Amino acid sequence: MFVVTSMPVGGAETLLVNLMRRMDPNVIRPEVICLKDPGPLGVEIANEFPVHSNIIGGKYDIAVLPRLARLMRKRNTDAVITVASGDNMFWGRLAAKMAGVPVIASALHSTGWPDGVGRLNRVLTRITDAFIGVAESHGEFLRTFEKFPANKVHVIRNGIDCDRFHPSAECRTSPNVREELGLAPETPLIGIVAALRSEKNHSMLIHAAAKLRERHPDLHTLVIGEGPQRATIEPLLQELGLDDRVHLLGNRGDTPRLLAAMNLFTLCSLNEASPVSILEALACETPVVATDVGSISETVLPGKTGELVPSEDVDSFVAAIDTLLNDDSLRSQMGQNGRELVQNTGSLQSMVDGYQTLVQEIFAEKSQANRRTSAIESAPRVRTTAIKGASRATAG
Repeated sequence: MFVVTSMPVGGAETLLVNLMRRMDPNVIRPEVICLKDPGPLGVEIANEFPVHSNIIGGKYDIAVLPRLARLMRKRNTDAVITVASGDNMFWGRLAAKMAGVPVIASALHSTGWPDGVGRLNRVLTRITDAFIGVAESHGEFLRTFEKFPANKVHVIRNGIDCDRFHPSAECRTSPNVREELGLAPETPLIGIVAALRSEKNHSMLIHAAAKLRERHPDLHTLVIGEGPQRATIEPLLQELGLDDRVHLLGNRGDTPRLLAAMNLFTLCSLNEASPVSILEALACETPVVATDVGSISETVLPGKTGELVPSEDVDSFVAAIDTLLNDDSLRSQMGQNGRELVQNTGSLQSMVDGYQTLVQEIFAEKSQANRRTSAIESAPRVRTTAIKGASRATAG
């Protein structure tokens, strides 16, 4: 059972879908619990996997605990993995413990904790078998900053399907994507793929687009994703006069095609672990300019696969984008380096193998421990007096 809050089109959620689709059904049969509505991705996979949704009535609906526990028992759940931090991480693990689920783990995709939830989640550290980080530095963060026991922290790097995300000269040079947007074939495109949430800091990209207008008057920006910050982003575009230059495309099913069409990918998050969108862009040989937060520096290598800038430093962001837009050969070389890096360190199959192996090992260890306990408890009890008598007889 993977326990999530919902399944909008976001990095962690897309990663989960890809993970489930690649798992060996002879080893693991994945299911999803969405505490709230299933979201677009939950609806999409409902014909492939059991999806249980609308379990919680509100943030303080404590009745969600017995509901979840009953569901886990009914489905004979062997392992529960909560995905990302938040209410799902708390209720999911607590319900798994109540239901007697053998394996309880949490996969974390960020270096930040929601307000008011972190302390409650830490209380459940003792009942958690594994905390899964998505990059080496993220694992170190979980050990040193979050203070999770080192023996419970496991790193399974994010992985993507490099067959699906691949470079396309046709997309890069063809007018198709640009034509759909009413743009000339040679129009330079930059973009971002991220849920419209505050921590993704889309306003930084929009302010950068405004400053880049003078240096690159034909530049257009694609914003792929949906979320609550749309209500903030749209007025900002109007204020800066960027309505016709920044395209809010919402959730899209053709992300590989859009990434391959971009000259440059950007990400300006305030906190991250190992963003899937960066791996997808690099797999399409699209270089990246991103803020230097979380584990991004493990994939965006300055001068090799892209450029890093300090968090919230708009001027440095603008300068890096400007430099790469002006150098076609450098972008091309960075793109090639990026795809090679992803193929070597971020394959989807290695991620799937990591999850399957971890769950199987913990399950086997727990099963063995339970067998030992059962054997001890069922062993015949011998009176102390009899043992003493036997000792005397042996001594004689």
